[in-house]
Amino acid sequence: MKKRNKIIYWIATLWLSLGMVSTGIVQLLPLDEEAEKMTQLGYPLYFLTIIGIWKLLGVVAVLVPKIPLVKEWAYAGFAFLMSGAIFSHLAANDGLIEYIGPTLLLLLTVVSWHFRPESRKLISNTNN
Repeated sequence: MKKRNKIIYWIATLWLSLGMVSTGIVQLLPLDEEAEKMTQLGYPLYFLTIIGIWKLLGVVAVLVPKIPLVKEWAYAGFAFLMSGAIFSHLAANDGLIEYIGPTLLLLLTVVSWHFRPESRKLISNTNN
């Protein structure tokens, strides 16, 4: 069972990382298509830079060993970004195709977080 969980973790984490890096880079590039999407959603264009940087830093945090507290924040950030993207597309009445990317990345975030090994978890002191 442990081996299966480790395989699930790494597949989900690598796909999550690939998705976040690729979309993060696209958001950092000055592409008219990305600027148009942000404008249609009602967000200022500087959000593209902020979100792109957050995604890249989050991937580093998730992949680097140790630093479990930073990993927790990275996973939370990914969940906030992707759920925010989903709700933004809902508010803008976008077509179904616009939901696929953020929904997949949100699902990969949850799977990666859930199956992460003990060495990558934040240890809580629950001994009272």
